Amino acid sequence: MIQNAPPATGFNLEGQIDASKAADLYRHRRTLVPGQGAWATVDGVEKLIFCSNDYLGLARHPSVIASFKKAADCYGVGSGASHLVTGHSRAHQQLEEELAAFTGRPRALVFSSGYMANIGVIDALVGPGDCSFHDRLNHASLLDAGRLSGARLMRYRHCDADDLACKLARSQSRRKLVVTDGVFSMDGDIAPLRTLMRPVQQQGAWLMVDDAHGFGTLGLQGGGAASIFRMSAQEVPVLIGTLGKAFGTSGAFVTGSHALVESLIQSANTYKYTTALPPALAEATRTSLRLVQTENWRRERLQHLIQRFRAGCRQLGLRLLDSQTPIQPIIAGSASRALAMSAALEARGILVTAIRPPTVPQGSSRLRVTFSANHQEEEVDRLLDALDSVQKTLGGDEPCP
Repeated sequence: MIQNAPPATGFNLEGQIDASKAADLYRHRRTLVPGQGAWATVDGVEKLIFCSNDYLGLARHPSVIASFKKAADCYGVGSGASHLVTGHSRAHQQLEEELAAFTGRPRALVFSSGYMANIGVIDALVGPGDCSFHDRLNHASLLDAGRLSGARLMRYRHCDADDLACKLARSQSRRKLVVTDGVFSMDGDIAPLRTLMRPVQQQGAWLMVDDAHGFGTLGLQGGGAASIFRMSAQEVPVLIGTLGKAFGTSGAFVTGSHALVESLIQSANTYKYTTALPPALAEATRTSLRLVQTENWRRERLQHLIQRFRAGCRQLGLRLLDSQTPIQPIIAGSASRALAMSAALEARGILVTAIRPPTVPQGSSRLRVTFSANHQEEEVDRLLDALDSVQKTLGGDEPCP
């Protein structure tokens, strides 16, 4: 007689969920209708949204939507296969050529997501015997990529070129890849790429910049962090951007030399072994790319709203991080306080999600306020009034270690 196997004791999923709830770290999804915009219906109630990455307000732009619909009539909904089988359409090819021209690089390669781009690129460039050097506040996808590559992963102090130089000098690794965000997703500050470049060049390393939050929002034509520092393709040989933020669509891209792109086509598993982005989405992104470059008023409006918000926060005594980008974090301290602030704002009709560990360090939970060119001045003022009311209700902020 076959005995039933004893239940697995290592998978106490209910206990893990209960523990995350007890620590105020439990996450839950919200359902929005119609989707991106300054206003949306959230779980059945209309809210003013200040936590979207649709920085330029292009996700619902009529021209972008029209391009998507027209291309869907031509190509259908899905791409049907990976790029190396039958999934690489003319729309993908044209988008890659236009992204390369936009960034001033010889070639570009489109991935299905930013996470897949980071995993694929780092895994293709470094492995056992190599080392990747990461800013301590890099996005989780970059850190995961470093771990999965098999290369040694070292983390240097945030935006600290001297600490990076020491770690590079001590390393005896065959290849050295320095990896940083262009704009840090939770703090909103910009990496000092020119300063980081010096130790990178001195040690014969390569610099990889993930500018997910910089493309579209920084630079005269939205060229991102590398463009404001005037960094050439030789200085930043690996430049990555996402399409689901300022571009308002979805996917990601890597730009660099002919050799880099050809190498990634051959070696990046997350490119080779996944279905290509829908061609209709590529066509929609071509339209959004043109809008990013030509409608400078969107970036000007963003900066005006950001400065209005920061001035208001100073008057209210709120603790903001030093950011001139659409990411404006208000430090709350504990996870419970961040949740309380978020809930109090939502009760006043404003949605700003609470960011908690492990996304940010313990003691630095925050409200991550983000702005869009869709926002109006009076909506920013409404947010400030609500923050003032919440602060008076909850009392002074907590110390941040």
